Formats: sequence, C-alpha cells, structure tokens
Amino acid sequence: MYMIIIKVNRLKFLFFCLLFTCFFYTSSYAQSTIDRNNDFWENVQFGGGIGINFGDGYFSGALAPNALYMFSPYVAAGVGLNFQYSSQRDLFNSTVVGGSLIGLFTPARGIQLSTEFEQLYVNRDFDQEFVGNADDNYWYPALFLGVGYTSGSVTFGIRYDVLYDDQKSIQPEAWMPFVRFWF
Repeated sequence: MYMIIIKVNRLKFLFFCLLFTCFFYTSSYAQSTIDRNNDFWENVQFGGGIGINFGDGYFSGALAPNALYMFSPYVAAGVGLNFQYSSQRDLFNSTVVGGSLIGLFTPARGIQLSTEFEQLYVNRDFDQEFVGNADDNYWYPALFLGVGYTSGSVTFGIRYDVLYDDQKSIQPEAWMPFVRFWF
C-alpha cells in the first residue's frame, strides 16, 4: 500500500514537471515571436459557466465567470470567480464562493491540457431535524488536471481533482466532465 502511494505521488510530480516545462518553453518561444505592438485586450478572452438545477424542493444555481490572457496560440493563463447556492427543503442550504487560477496548454490542434487551482469557502447549514450532519464553514482547495477537445471557442473534456477529500469536497467524486466557452 505504501509503495503504491509513493508511485502515484511520483507520477503526479512528473506530470506537473512535464506540464510546467512545456508551459514555460512555449511561453518563452511565444514571447520571442509575438508582435510587441499588440494591444493587451486583443489577447484577452472571457468565458465561464452558468448552471441551474431544480426539482421537488431542490434548487442549485452556479455562476462562474473567467478571464484568460492568450500568451500564444499554445499557452493561456487566467483567473476565475465561483458562486454556487444549493438548497433542499427541510434539509440544508449551502453557499460556496471562491476564486481560481487557470493555466491552459494546447500541444496540438484540438487538444487542450489544463490546470486549475480553486480555493472555495463553503458554508453548509443543515436543518435541526436532519441527524448526522452539523453546520460547517471551511475553506476547501482543489487542484484540477484536465484534458479536453477544443472546437472553435468550446472545449469539452474531463478533469481530476488531485486534492480531492470525500468528506469536504463539494463534488461527489474527483473525476468531473467539463465544458468551457470562451468569447
């Protein structure tokens, strides 16, 4: 068991090293080829996500705007905000707010690798009748590694939270599909 954990941690470390080496190599290459007269705002893209889910006493809504700076056709980095609200009648209310740092790398046409560090403040308020859970307020970090397919201004793929904690995460599992839109 101990040996498996060490191997998995080494694989994660190697993946991070490879990803950041590629990021900095293409970023430095791109800086040498970018026209110095480009306007900053010509290289900025905005996007994000909106979500809503409801049914029999349940409601969940999310708003997550993002902004990216395109250093080159291969490398982009940016920031995001996150707000989520969920409630189940006579059971709980949950509010989540936070921000994220995003890094994107496009090694080949249509393929996108991503890293996203998210820091969220979670406020869970359970109703008195619900036994087994107590109200809770805490900060939750998440570090997502993802791979996706890009077509135009839309990317869809899957990402994995390497810091996933099944007791504290607001997601049901570490693997999550995603869709990104950029304008």
